[in-house]
Amino acid sequence: MTFLGVLQGLWESSGFAALGWQQGVMLLVSFGLLYLAIVKKFEPMLLLPIAFGMMLANLPETGLMADPAGLMGGEALPDAKWYDSGVLRLIYAGVKSSIFPCLIFMGVGAMTDFGPLLANPSSLLLGAAAQLGIYIAFIIAILLGFEPEEAASIAIIGGADGPTAIFTASKLASHLLAPISVAAYSYMALIPLIQPPIMKLLTTKKERTVKMGQLRKVSKTEKIVFPIVVTVLCAMLIPSTVPLIGMLMIGNLFRECGVVERLSDVSQNALCNIVTILLGVTVGATANGEQFLQLKTLGIIVIGLVAFSFSTAGGVLLGKLMYIVTKGKVNPLIGAAGVSAVPMAARVAQVEGKKANPTNFLLMHAMGPNVAGVIGSAVAAGFMMLLFQS
Repeated sequence: MTFLGVLQGLWESSGFAALGWQQGVMLLVSFGLLYLAIVKKFEPMLLLPIAFGMMLANLPETGLMADPAGLMGGEALPDAKWYDSGVLRLIYAGVKSSIFPCLIFMGVGAMTDFGPLLANPSSLLLGAAAQLGIYIAFIIAILLGFEPEEAASIAIIGGADGPTAIFTASKLASHLLAPISVAAYSYMALIPLIQPPIMKLLTTKKERTVKMGQLRKVSKTEKIVFPIVVTVLCAMLIPSTVPLIGMLMIGNLFRECGVVERLSDVSQNALCNIVTILLGVTVGATANGEQFLQLKTLGIIVIGLVAFSFSTAGGVLLGKLMYIVTKGKVNPLIGAAGVSAVPMAARVAQVEGKKANPTNFLLMHAMGPNVAGVIGSAVAAGFMMLLFQS
């Protein structure tokens, strides 16, 4: 073999020769998301693993998401074994089976203080209003020709709740799990970019400067009883919510009961961090250019953005109504935190409030609607599954 022949063989076996335009586009998208995560610090805990997973999946000839044995429903090759699958495909089983979303909810529960919600129960209304985008997105998806099960799965993106979106899609429309999970987690990570313009558009400078009074102190008994009562009520009303709500509330009970500090610590730190890495990388890895850059998939991404925008608007508009009813005692910005991205949405409300009034401290007030949104999106998902799951 000649020297030129060797060089030609190396080129033909390299990833450069196999790189398609779709993969090239997705690589550029992943580089942009990495920039936002590392340089702009847009929720790097989520965005960085998602972006890197997207990059890995679109590097040609790596086989990281290969599924020769048909583990995820694809066509199985002769004599292929489960261990022939790509390493990210094997890890992705935790996403598709809903194990990762439920474990994430346990970690979120262990990190969540429901005290602001208990101190101000009206926060539940803001959390409910911020689910508006779910129902708007469902209607839009139906009008665009999606099946009801598909539309319900797409709609949950509007709750800005990645685990719930994954859980719902895996039950109702598993073939759309990849674009739905990428959209949900991407918009969660991009909250600091998406929400502020909507918040400013729908509020006046005077409303944004409102300082809210100190919340009442919530007793330990209230905090212990709350997760137990919520779990029982949700299980009785909408049983399909229990995998998510149950894991959320047991994590919170670990935190509040004061007798299992080690379990609480593991849930909110080691376990949550490990699952976040695995879930983020494999969710990003589903964004393969050849499958992702299709009209139907891009439509899901656009509907998700519309849903997220309406959810933000719904929370802010109810906040404005509460501002009027209370004669200026409620800052409408906290309504935007009613989406269930904890604690990112609450932090955005705090940042925007501080920009309008440097003496503002809205974080704890925003955490009430924020944790209410977690419950609200899970209940909305359970309602959708109750209607459409066969």
